[in-house]
Amino acid sequence: MEAPSAKPDPLLVLFSYYRDAELRGSNLIYRMLRMLPDGDSQLLLAEHLADETRHAWLWTERIKQMGAAPLPIDDGYQVRIGKRAGIPRHPVDLLALTVVVEQRALRRYQEHLRRPGVDERTREVLRAVSKDEGWHIEWIRKKGRELAEADGTPDRFERALERFRAIDREVWAELEAFERSLGITS
Repeated sequence: MEAPSAKPDPLLVLFSYYRDAELRGSNLIYRMLRMLPDGDSQLLLAEHLADETRHAWLWTERIKQMGAAPLPIDDGYQVRIGKRAGIPRHPVDLLALTVVVEQRALRRYQEHLRRPGVDERTREVLRAVSKDEGWHIEWIRKKGRELAEADGTPDRFERALERFRAIDREVWAELEAFERSLGITS
């Protein structure tokens, strides 16, 4: 008979989900490096990619400070979005998806910061990752609209945003329910 395994700390689970989203977000940005060859995009994407991987490291480091290692996440936010939306092939659609994902991350981190009883180390990580999300959203939104206009389909970006926001709402409802089951949120 096997001994029952201990349930992991709910914060370890949550921080592993955050880390996974940042790692998968960096993969999305990496894809864009091949899709957007202009010099301005290459500069912005390189900085954005550096931020995403640094965010993943900050969550990894926070988990390490807890005396743990990151948990493997097979069903995180990005995976769930991808299963519903697929991988956009057109740059405008990929940019729209990235805006939605970045907006979710920013809202999520800001919500976590408002919770009572969040320890100072976690607050530091939440502040650090939130600080970058604003400029990520802004430059990507601007680029998406610019490319849609240049393609002669100025409403394509806005339509893609709405499509991905609908998917985001479904995915977020699932993840919120999962977090409630862990006792992470009320």
